[in-house]
Amino acid sequence: MACLRGGIGILLLVLGFIDKSASTFYDGIEELDNEIIASCTKEAKQLVDTAYKNTRLILKSRLRQKDVSARDLMAYFKQPVAGSRNAIRAADYMGTTLQLLTEKVKHVHQRPFNISDLLTKNQMDDIFKMTGCAVQNIPRVCKDSPYRTITGECNNRRNPCLGSSNSGFLRLLRPEYEDGFSTPKGWTPNRLVNGFQLPLARAVSNEIVRFPTENITLDSGRALAFMQWGQWTDHDLDLSPETPARTSFLDGIDCDHNCACEPPCFPLRIPPNDPRYKNQSDCIPLFRSSPVCNPDSPLREQINILTSFIDGSQVYGSDYALATHLRNNTNEFGLMAINQNFTDNGLPYLPFQTDGEDFCVLTNKSSGIPCFVGGDPRVSEQPGLTAYHTVFVREHNRIATDLRRLNPSWSGPKLYQESRKIVGGILQKITFKDWLPLLLGEEFPKVLPRYRGYNESIDPRVANVFTVVFRMGHTLIQPLIYRLGEGYRPLMPAPQSPLHQNFFNTWRVVTQGGIDALLRGLMANRAKLNRQNQLVVDELRERLFELFKRRGLDLPSLNLQRGREHGLPGYNAWRRFCGLPAPRNLNELANVLNNRELAQKFINLYGTPENIDIWVGGVAEPLVRNGRIGQVLSCLIGNQFFRARNGDRYYYESPGVFTENQRRAIEVVTFARIICENTRITEVPRNVFLGNQYPQDFVDCSRIPALNLNPWRA
Repeated sequence: MACLRGGIGILLLVLGFIDKSASTFYDGIEELDNEIIASCTKEAKQLVDTAYKNTRLILKSRLRQKDVSARDLMAYFKQPVAGSRNAIRAADYMGTTLQLLTEKVKHVHQRPFNISDLLTKNQMDDIFKMTGCAVQNIPRVCKDSPYRTITGECNNRRNPCLGSSNSGFLRLLRPEYEDGFSTPKGWTPNRLVNGFQLPLARAVSNEIVRFPTENITLDSGRALAFMQWGQWTDHDLDLSPETPARTSFLDGIDCDHNCACEPPCFPLRIPPNDPRYKNQSDCIPLFRSSPVCNPDSPLREQINILTSFIDGSQVYGSDYALATHLRNNTNEFGLMAINQNFTDNGLPYLPFQTDGEDFCVLTNKSSGIPCFVGGDPRVSEQPGLTAYHTVFVREHNRIATDLRRLNPSWSGPKLYQESRKIVGGILQKITFKDWLPLLLGEEFPKVLPRYRGYNESIDPRVANVFTVVFRMGHTLIQPLIYRLGEGYRPLMPAPQSPLHQNFFNTWRVVTQGGIDALLRGLMANRAKLNRQNQLVVDELRERLFELFKRRGLDLPSLNLQRGREHGLPGYNAWRRFCGLPAPRNLNELANVLNNRELAQKFINLYGTPENIDIWVGGVAEPLVRNGRIGQVLSCLIGNQFFRARNGDRYYYESPGVFTENQRRAIEVVTFARIICENTRITEVPRNVFLGNQYPQDFVDCSRIPALNLNPWRA
């Protein structure tokens, strides 16, 4: 590494200011050696490119050899593509350049420092240009259009990048990194935080989350369809992919087979007496989320490769290349592409991926059925999600076909854009009017007051903390996937099957009843109820992405570690942010949780409520009245949806987005009607999100109001 050997000039410069007082520590520094900076940048590019290439080769090799694991699945479906990959690569170039320079300086530097403080503005600008970050931040030129851009750019005219794909998350509170600007909390073993060591994420999962799965309490008031809408909506708002490298940038350490904390590897260590991992030197692999180029601050920020708006990006994509690929480009009818190999009782499936090797094929090699492709790469993760994706692609094509009949002169692009706009409005209506009130309960009118119109000054970006706290949906997931036939009778041969046996099993969707069976199962079965002693089932805590009898992952542990990796402040910081009392000791925590036994477990693990990870603290709170989350999560999730609504120029209720008659037509639409229109199902509940029982809570589809497209007649 030529950069790490570097010239003597930088050493003399550093030695020259070591004795300065703390208050003027960086005073008088003109600049570091520009040649060394250029050398570090060049080396950083080589290191990152090598790590990326090695990762691709490793994954392809494992696919060819049919030797894949749960951690490979995580890498596979979260791999960024196209413009996202270029943006992340530039940010990794930037971060690795600064890391190389830091390595250079720290050998002669005894005090904590931030390498960006040792660089002049011109030098930082030069690194920004050399790494390609500058290209990612070129100002956008916006045109007036009645339609959203695919990338979300130009929604906010004053700041066209706000809420666009491939931009950074919003920080509601300053991140708490171990080194102040990048290193995750918990990176350094035995380091104290607020006077206590952070417990291992897996230890928290074992002590707080683990419970006997046979004791599951079902939710009498919410269906599994309610749970599934949460994941569906999350996949419209945010995806922070793992870095494309699975070997460390500086040393080339294979993170899959090494438990060292070396960027970008942040594995989860195993606590003593773990019920599943007997080898304490083992670990659960985790890779850092991809960074974003940040011209305004040295603080590490993660990238969101989706748009921050509820706009149907999980249907249409957040990248122009993908959006084009997802369309039916063989005609001018404005349609989405559909599967050319199979139909679902005469109705279309999503198209298949066309890559050579495919994880979904490996789940049943004899079927030869690959993963589906959609606007979000997680489309094939589990069958309920696939069903929602399929329904809304069908709904787009249904609307486009009807609009063409109403307006035969409309072009293909016009039909596509108008249909996309309507689908986006429907998704917003269902989310804000039908789903969120059931999630937020009595807190709904407080955090989401009546809509007063678009506000250009509101920042619509997804908050970094939202990416973790919205994982509260994991507490609602049942351990089984249900398939029901006509009359809502169990569908043989697999009326129910363990969740872990359905991950990326697209062959089950195609061969075991299609999406109708899955949707009936979601409507007629209850969600799991989140209880303080029943947080997350072991299908997710012990068998996430378990394939081929190989060990699965622990989703709650990953949630905790991800929050630390993103530098999220602890539970009390978010309580204070929300104007809620922050417990200082066992008694006060017991009062907040209304559960002294649980509070004692937290204190035993964390030492102080200040250190409790926001995900586990949030899901452990008592549920608000008529809601399915506690106070702090209601605040943070409500904050996100308020900004996603009021900061969206194209929100369906905003004057001028739709005509008054068009808006009224959208208000009538329910998810029940979407299902009726796009499946062979003939009986549905009026509100599919409630805990309905068949047959008393189900009605014929003819009794469910339909979308009237006449207001769109030109």
